[in-house]
Amino acid sequence: MTNHLINPMLADGALQFAFEKATTEGKATIIVLFALSMLSWTIIIRKFRQLYIARKWAKQFFAAYNTTHDPLDIHRKGQTFDGAPAYQLYIRGADELAYQLQKNPVTVKGERRISRASFDAVKVVLEEAASTEAMTLEKGMIVLSTAVAGGPFIGLLGTVWGVMETFAGIARASSASLTAMAPGVAGALIATVTGLLVAIPAMFAYNFMVTSIRHITQELDNFAARYATQIEHGYVDNRDIEDKIAMALTRGEQGEVVPAI
Repeated sequence: MTNHLINPMLADGALQFAFEKATTEGKATIIVLFALSMLSWTIIIRKFRQLYIARKWAKQFFAAYNTTHDPLDIHRKGQTFDGAPAYQLYIRGADELAYQLQKNPVTVKGERRISRASFDAVKVVLEEAASTEAMTLEKGMIVLSTAVAGGPFIGLLGTVWGVMETFAGIARASSASLTAMAPGVAGALIATVTGLLVAIPAMFAYNFMVTSIRHITQELDNFAARYATQIEHGYVDNRDIEDKIAMALTRGEQGEVVPAI
C-alpha cells in the first residue's frame, strides 16, 4: 500500500506533490517567498552589473588620474568616467574648487589659489560625495539581508502551520496512520524548502557584494584623502602655515621653547 502511494509521488515530482497537498496558509507562504525571491534576484542582477561597471570604470579613471600632475587636468580635458564612484567624487570636488577659484581667489606669487576657508568648503563637498557614493553602492542590500534572514523563518512559519493543520486534521479524523500524515507533512515541509531556496543564493550574493562594496568604499576614502592633499598642495594659500613653520624654526635655532603648530 505504501509503495503504491510513493511511486506516483516520485513520478509526479516531490515538490509538485507537496505543493498540491499544502494548506492554503502554506501556499500563501510560498507565494510570499516567491515574490521575495524575485525581488532578491532582481537586486542581485542589478548589483552585480553596478559593481562590475564601477570596478571597470574605476580602473580606467585611476589609470588616467595617476598620469596627471595637476588634480584638475581631467576636469579641464573634459574626460568622463561616469561609472566610477571615484570619478563622481572627483568631479564634484573639481567643480567646487573651480567655483572657489573663480569666486574667492587668492593671488600667491602671481597664481590664483584659494583660502583655507574655501578649502574647507571643498573638503565638505568631498565628504558628502563619498557618503553619497557609498549609499548608492549599498542601496538595495537590505532586500538581500532580509531574504537571508527572513526567508528560512517565513518558510518555517509555513511548515509549522502546515504540520499543525495536519495533526489537527488527524485528531479530528481519529486516524494516526502514516498514509494520513504523509501528504500533510510533505505539504508543510515545502514551505521550509522554498525558504531555503530563497535564502541560500541571497546569502552567497550578499557576502560577495558586501566584500566588494567595502573594498570600493575603502578605495574611495583613500582617493578622497589623496585628492584633498593634492588640492591643498597645489591650490591652497598656505602662507600662514609656512610663516609659522619658519618662525618656529627660527625660535628653535635660538634655543627658545617652540610651541606646537
